[in-house]
Amino acid sequence: MSRFDAYRERKLQDPEFKREYDALESEYAIIQAMIDARKQSGLTQKELAERTGIDQADISKLENGTGNPSLKTMRRLADGMGMRLRLVFEPVGTK
Repeated sequence: MSRFDAYRERKLQDPEFKREYDALESEYAIIQAMIDARKQSGLTQKELAERTGIDQADISKLENGTGNPSLKTMRRLADGMGMRLRLVFEPVGTK
């Protein structure tokens, strides 16, 4: 386990931190999926920008979590990587 993983596990013991962490989980999962897809496609941000017509700076913002892409933008990114955008809804755990 990395030092960061150990730190995160320790912080997740705090109920307030865990609530905030869980609230952002889906956003981070989307960001990580975008980064993983781009890397799997063997593309740099610049190359993806050239394929999609989306500014490289905007792709960077999306990947570092400071952008808020529309579904249309997400579709353009997927098309540029030769992938299909798919949305899955999952049930949440019962309380």
